Amino acid sequence: MRTTHVNVTDTKGGAARAAYRLHNGLRQTGYDSRMLVAERASPDTYVTAFSQSLLAPLLRRLRYRQLSPRYWRYSLSRPAGYGPFTGPDSRSGVALVSQLPDSDVLNLHRIADLLDYQTVFSSVTAHTPVIWTQHDMNAFTGGCAYNRGCNGFERSCGACPQLGSSDPTDSSNQNWKRKEAIYRSIPRGRLQIVTPSRWMAGEVKRSSLMGGFPVSVIPNSLDTQVFAPQDRVRSRNKLGIPYEARVVLFSAASVGAKRKGFSLLAEALANLNGADNLFLLSIGSGRPVIDSAVPHLHLGSTSDELRLAEVYSSADLFAIPSLQDNLPNTVMEALACGTPVVGFAVGGIP
Repeated sequence: MRTTHVNVTDTKGGAARAAYRLHNGLRQTGYDSRMLVAERASPDTYVTAFSQSLLAPLLRRLRYRQLSPRYWRYSLSRPAGYGPFTGPDSRSGVALVSQLPDSDVLNLHRIADLLDYQTVFSSVTAHTPVIWTQHDMNAFTGGCAYNRGCNGFERSCGACPQLGSSDPTDSSNQNWKRKEAIYRSIPRGRLQIVTPSRWMAGEVKRSSLMGGFPVSVIPNSLDTQVFAPQDRVRSRNKLGIPYEARVVLFSAASVGAKRKGFSLLAEALANLNGADNLFLLSIGSGRPVIDSAVPHLHLGSTSDELRLAEVYSSADLFAIPSLQDNLPNTVMEALACGTPVVGFAVGGIP
């Protein structure tokens, strides 16, 4: 059986790592698994990038200018701290869909702004069954990746708080209508929804767009030969962390993403200024700001799993103050390395 996984990248970010681990695990058990991405970072020869012509950047810019008026009007009204807001269109138009290889199963992962929904689901599902793994909520909302308490996705969106809009027919409602028409045209039995967490499965079932599709919960995989307890002294020496320090670790693809809650952790640490030997260690893109006397080492982004295992093993505690999350790889990675975890009881974290 040949399976093709499609994602924006192969190793950058939680969805990418989850998709790549699934692909790699299938190959290890004898299945013919391939991965098709927009941005390839791994040396895996079974991962390929969509090919694009020399004119592709120009065409993407032109397409972006065509799509952007739907969202430009909200540039001043959008509250700060929210993530990307995307519709069912792609800045690449329909070009990339034609490159999807013949497969027995097509497993879509994060495809927002990568593949054009109308083209994918009107052509591919006719001859290939599609599994769509939901790493966030974008597929069944009017554009947001996480609803942050808004229940508009249970109806038809509109008056979107993430756009700062009070208009019931705003871009979120228009996106919802286009998705609804696209999903309604999918032949019965040709689309299977997979969610990593039971929480996300519940959100899919509550949604007005995807509530009628079959849903299966399949947790993300993890290689426990890689993510395993390491020698703490050696790990700390390599990172330059004092052995006697009490290390709190924070990790997120983007440290500044409001949903990931770093500001709450920083506030908590500021209240512990008198604690002896407290030390903050962080991983992710962006430079976190902490207003306290707690020593802080920021390592930037890394997708090197052996290095990540060392980082987890060097910490006394992994803190995940996310306000909303699916099934974070970081929680499983930390636990597999023997590092206890503290976080809010939200999403798939419990």
